[in-house]
Amino acid sequence: MASVLNLASTTKTFRIAVVGVGLVGSEFIKQLLAFPAPSPFRLVSLSSSKATVFHPDGLAVNDAGWKDELARSGRKPDLQFLLRELCALVKPGQEVVLVDNTSSNDVAALYPQFLKFGVNVITPNKKAFSSELSLYEQILSASLESGAKFLNEATVGAGLPIISTLKDLVATGDRVLKIEGVFSGTMSYIFNEFSTGKEDGPSFSSVVSVAREKGYTVSACKDPYGMRRRVHRVLGAPSGRRSQRGGCRPQAHDSLALHSIAAHRPSGRLPVREHEVACAPELESIESGDEFIQRLPEFDAQFDKMRADAAKEGKVLRFAGVVDVQTGTIKADLEKYVHPRWYPVTHPFATALGGSDNIIMFHTERYGARPLVVQGAGAGAAVTAMGVMSDLLKLV
Repeated sequence: MASVLNLASTTKTFRIAVVGVGLVGSEFIKQLLAFPAPSPFRLVSLSSSKATVFHPDGLAVNDAGWKDELARSGRKPDLQFLLRELCALVKPGQEVVLVDNTSSNDVAALYPQFLKFGVNVITPNKKAFSSELSLYEQILSASLESGAKFLNEATVGAGLPIISTLKDLVATGDRVLKIEGVFSGTMSYIFNEFSTGKEDGPSFSSVVSVAREKGYTVSACKDPYGMRRRVHRVLGAPSGRRSQRGGCRPQAHDSLALHSIAAHRPSGRLPVREHEVACAPELESIESGDEFIQRLPEFDAQFDKMRADAAKEGKVLRFAGVVDVQTGTIKADLEKYVHPRWYPVTHPFATALGGSDNIIMFHTERYGARPLVVQGAGAGAAVTAMGVMSDLLKLV
């Protein structure tokens, strides 16, 4: 990776278009504009959900003024316009980069076209790895055809070096056997705060509310597919075998059975063996985040019982998952579930996590007895933008 100190030595220039200027996008722009002159980076386009600004030679903006520039623009966002204009900028000695900070399926669907015409794509957007396998294959094929890079470190664990670590393990000839961990910063925060090994503590609804205020939840508190996307993305990286296209086919992700915190079992009780979440089916159909938060206190007693039952056995609740590379399945421990499970209070998932930390353990042939562990903040605009910026610097 290039350091800030040697950016001025590069002979390339980088025309950068940023789509999505919310929390992560704003922080990324702040980090980008903070590079001292002379910088090889030229911010040529900004796009929000309402407006777009574009100038092929670079926008004359700073961290204090780019929002005003975007607000004054009369141009509506147009992905096809952006595609045409960025592709026209591609030429020798000039790299063009699309930075997608959205969670949009529409933007992700265009990655193959951007890549095909030589536009590099950097993104924390998870959608390209959690939709149809054909899109993933088109992305890899387009990148191979043009040589444009597709970098996605921030799709897993915000700024943590998870994807790059996995690629390095495989590239150096190691064989990944299993990947396990707490992949969601959102769910990590919620269960770290809620279940500490004690029988009592803050209510589940209050913890979720605080997580939402901190900007962690998005929809993950009621949508277990957030975990599926995270685990699917890890499996979609080159974990199983080397590939000339730089990745491997995501295997058997449809075998994953999911249980949200709103899941319900007919028996209405917590199974001792599976430790699934037994809550109200009414929460499953709620689309509004505000309504979900309002209704959640109705079920605090059930969550309290889960916590107390686990604590009586010296255990905590954690939302963890396992990728078994050898069998090509995604599961939690020995079962085909990703949901809150019980872990001893001495387990790393209980002792090493704090806040919105992610923790990922790579079990490989080289790291057999003691797995390789990557741990750190797994949510938050600053660290996610750092992961995006780290990918940008890899192009220099």
